[in-house]
Amino acid sequence: MDMKREHNWKGRVFIGASLDGQIARPDGNIDWLTDPAPGPSHANITSSTKVEAWDTFFPSVDHLVMGRGTYEKVATFDAWPYEGKKVMVLSTTLEPGDGRIAIVRSLEDAVRRLDEAGAEQVYVDGGQVIQAFLRADLIDEISIGWAPVLIGSGRPLFGALDADIQLALVASNASSGGMVHATYRVHRGHPSQD
Repeated sequence: MDMKREHNWKGRVFIGASLDGQIARPDGNIDWLTDPAPGPSHANITSSTKVEAWDTFFPSVDHLVMGRGTYEKVATFDAWPYEGKKVMVLSTTLEPGDGRIAIVRSLEDAVRRLDEAGAEQVYVDGGQVIQAFLRADLIDEISIGWAPVLIGSGRPLFGALDADIQLALVASNASSGGMVHATYRVHRGHPSQD
Protein backbone atom coordinates (compact mmCIF):
# COMPACT_ATOMS: atom_id res chain seq x y z
CA MET A 1 0.00 0.00 0.00
CA ASP A 2 1.66 3.29 -1.10
CA MET A 3 -0.17 6.24 0.47
CA LYS A 4 2.89 8.53 0.52
CA ARG A 5 1.93 10.73 -2.42
CA GLU A 6 -1.56 11.33 -1.06
CA HIS A 7 -0.65 13.49 1.94
CA ASN A 8 1.35 16.57 2.88
CA TRP A 9 2.51 15.68 6.37
CA LYS A 10 5.89 14.41 7.44
CA GLY A 11 6.01 11.06 9.29
CA ARG A 12 8.71 11.08 11.99
CA VAL A 13 10.00 8.42 14.37
CA PHE A 14 11.78 9.36 17.62
CA ILE A 15 12.50 6.32 19.75
CA GLY A 16 14.97 4.58 22.03
CA ALA A 17 16.06 0.99 21.41
CA SER A 18 18.46 -1.49 22.92
CA LEU A 19 21.50 -2.21 20.80
CA ASP A 20 19.87 -5.51 19.82
CA GLY A 21 16.87 -3.65 18.39
CA GLN A 22 14.25 -4.03 21.12
CA ILE A 23 12.03 -1.14 22.23
CA ALA A 24 10.65 -2.93 25.29
CA ARG A 25 10.96 -6.19 27.17
CA PRO A 26 8.40 -8.90 26.27
CA ASP A 27 6.09 -7.57 29.05
CA GLY A 28 6.40 -3.96 27.80
CA ASN A 29 8.82 -2.86 30.52
CA ILE A 30 11.30 -0.15 29.50
CA ASP A 31 13.31 0.02 32.74
CA TRP A 32 16.55 -0.60 30.82
CA LEU A 33 15.88 2.72 29.03
CA THR A 34 14.24 4.89 31.70
CA ASP A 35 16.22 3.63 34.71
CA PRO A 36 19.36 1.88 33.43
CA ALA A 37 21.60 -0.04 35.79
CA PRO A 38 24.92 1.60 36.63
CA GLY A 39 27.41 0.70 33.98
CA PRO A 40 30.86 1.47 32.69
CA SER A 41 32.14 4.90 31.80
CA HIS A 42 31.89 5.78 28.13
CA ALA A 43 34.19 7.55 25.71
CA ASN A 44 33.53 11.21 24.99
CA ILE A 45 32.44 11.25 21.35
CA THR A 46 32.03 14.50 19.44
CA SER A 47 30.00 15.18 16.33
CA SER A 48 29.64 18.14 14.03
CA THR A 49 25.92 17.51 13.49
CA LYS A 50 23.95 16.53 16.57
CA VAL A 51 20.57 14.83 16.56
CA GLU A 52 17.57 16.95 17.46
CA ALA A 53 16.81 16.49 21.16
CA TRP A 54 13.38 15.59 22.55
CA ASP A 55 12.81 19.16 23.83
CA THR A 56 13.05 20.52 20.29
CA PHE A 57 11.58 17.50 18.47
CA PHE A 58 8.40 17.19 20.53
CA PRO A 59 7.21 20.81 20.20
CA SER A 60 7.61 20.52 16.42
CA VAL A 61 5.01 17.74 16.05
CA ASP A 62 1.27 18.40 15.96
CA HIS A 63 -0.06 14.82 15.83
CA LEU A 64 0.95 11.47 17.29
CA VAL A 65 0.01 8.00 16.14
CA MET A 66 0.87 5.14 18.49
CA GLY A 67 -0.15 1.58 19.07
CA ARG A 68 -2.13 0.15 21.95
CA GLY A 69 0.96 -1.19 23.75
CA THR A 70 2.65 2.22 23.71
CA TYR A 71 -0.56 3.92 24.80
CA GLU A 72 -1.06 1.48 27.69
CA LYS A 73 2.53 2.08 28.86
CA VAL A 74 2.22 5.87 28.63
CA ALA A 75 -1.13 5.75 30.46
CA THR A 76 0.76 4.43 33.53
CA PHE A 77 2.95 7.56 33.75
CA ASP A 78 2.24 10.03 36.55
CA ALA A 79 1.46 12.80 34.03
CA TRP A 80 0.15 12.63 30.46
CA PRO A 81 3.22 13.57 28.39
CA TYR A 82 1.29 14.61 25.27
CA GLU A 83 -0.71 17.55 26.60
CA GLY A 84 -1.75 19.85 23.76
CA LYS A 85 -1.09 17.26 21.03
CA LYS A 86 -3.63 15.38 18.94
CA VAL A 87 -3.07 11.71 19.78
CA MET A 88 -4.37 8.74 17.80
CA VAL A 89 -4.11 5.16 19.03
CA LEU A 90 -4.12 2.56 16.29
CA SER A 91 -5.93 -0.46 17.73
CA THR A 92 -8.60 -2.88 16.62
CA THR A 93 -9.58 -3.76 20.21
CA LEU A 94 -9.09 -0.72 22.48
CA GLU A 95 -12.38 0.51 23.89
CA PRO A 96 -13.23 4.24 23.87
CA GLY A 97 -13.14 6.07 27.16
CA ASP A 98 -10.04 8.27 27.29
CA GLY A 99 -10.88 11.74 26.03
CA ARG A 100 -7.19 12.53 25.43
CA ILE A 101 -7.02 10.16 22.46
CA ALA A 102 -8.83 9.24 19.27
CA ILE A 103 -8.95 5.55 18.44
CA VAL A 104 -8.35 4.55 14.83
CA ARG A 105 -8.99 0.99 13.70
CA SER A 106 -6.77 0.86 10.60
CA LEU A 107 -3.75 2.51 9.01
CA GLU A 108 -6.00 3.86 6.26
CA ASP A 109 -8.28 5.46 8.88
CA ALA A 110 -5.27 7.06 10.59
CA VAL A 111 -3.99 8.50 7.30
CA ARG A 112 -7.45 9.80 6.38
CA ARG A 113 -7.85 11.52 9.75
CA LEU A 114 -4.35 13.02 9.59
CA ASP A 115 -5.09 14.39 6.12
CA GLU A 116 -8.48 15.76 7.18
CA ALA A 117 -6.94 17.43 10.24
CA GLY A 118 -4.27 19.15 8.15
CA ALA A 119 -1.45 17.42 10.03
CA GLU A 120 2.04 18.71 9.30
CA GLN A 121 4.47 16.82 11.56
CA VAL A 122 3.35 13.37 12.72
CA TYR A 123 5.21 11.57 15.50
CA VAL A 124 4.85 7.81 14.90
CA ASP A 125 5.52 5.67 17.98
CA GLY A 126 5.38 1.99 18.89
CA GLY A 127 7.03 -0.95 17.15
CA GLN A 128 4.07 -2.34 15.22
CA VAL A 129 2.81 1.11 14.20
CA ILE A 130 6.28 2.17 13.05
CA GLN A 131 6.56 -1.06 11.05
CA ALA A 132 3.14 -0.52 9.42
CA PHE A 133 3.97 3.10 8.55
CA LEU A 134 7.32 2.01 7.07
CA ARG A 135 5.71 -0.70 4.94
CA ALA A 136 3.21 1.89 3.64
CA ASP A 137 5.98 4.41 2.84
CA LEU A 138 4.66 6.90 5.40
CA ILE A 139 7.88 7.55 7.35
CA ASP A 140 10.16 10.40 6.26
CA GLU A 141 12.60 10.56 9.18
CA ILE A 142 13.84 8.12 11.81
CA SER A 143 15.66 9.24 14.97
CA ILE A 144 16.89 6.43 17.18
CA GLY A 145 18.73 6.52 20.47
CA TRP A 146 20.64 3.23 20.71
CA ALA A 147 21.03 2.34 24.39
CA PRO A 148 24.27 0.56 25.37
CA VAL A 149 22.51 -2.60 26.53
CA LEU A 150 21.51 -5.95 25.06
CA ILE A 151 18.24 -7.22 26.50
CA GLY A 152 18.07 -10.42 24.45
CA SER A 153 14.36 -10.52 23.70
CA GLY A 154 11.43 -8.17 23.64
CA ARG A 155 9.37 -6.07 21.32
CA PRO A 156 11.36 -5.35 18.16
CA LEU A 157 11.64 -1.91 16.63
CA PHE A 158 11.73 -3.22 13.08
CA GLY A 159 10.12 -6.15 11.30
CA ALA A 160 9.57 -7.64 7.86
CA LEU A 161 9.51 -5.26 4.89
CA ASP A 162 8.42 -5.76 1.30
CA ALA A 163 11.65 -4.16 0.03
CA ASP A 164 14.79 -2.50 1.35
CA ILE A 165 14.39 1.05 2.61
CA GLN A 166 17.42 3.21 1.93
CA LEU A 167 18.30 5.76 4.61
CA ALA A 168 20.51 8.84 4.50
CA LEU A 169 22.32 9.74 7.72
CA VAL A 170 21.51 13.33 8.68
CA ALA A 171 22.96 13.62 12.18
CA SER A 172 24.61 11.54 14.89
CA ASN A 173 26.05 12.03 18.35
CA ALA A 174 26.66 10.17 21.59
CA SER A 175 25.56 11.12 25.09
CA SER A 176 27.66 10.84 28.24
CA GLY A 177 25.56 7.80 29.22
CA GLY A 178 26.74 5.92 26.13
CA MET A 179 23.55 6.26 24.12
CA VAL A 180 24.29 6.76 20.43
CA HIS A 181 21.73 8.95 18.67
CA ALA A 182 21.25 8.88 14.91
CA THR A 183 18.77 10.57 12.62
CA TYR A 184 18.11 9.23 9.14
CA ARG A 185 16.04 10.59 6.28
CA VAL A 186 14.18 8.00 4.23
CA HIS A 187 15.72 8.11 0.76
CA ARG A 188 13.26 7.56 -2.06
CA GLY A 189 15.74 8.01 -4.90
CA HIS A 190 14.62 11.47 -5.96
CA PRO A 191 17.44 13.82 -7.09
CA SER A 192 16.04 16.58 -4.83
CA GLN A 193 16.89 14.39 -1.79
CA ASP A 194 20.61 14.17 -2.60
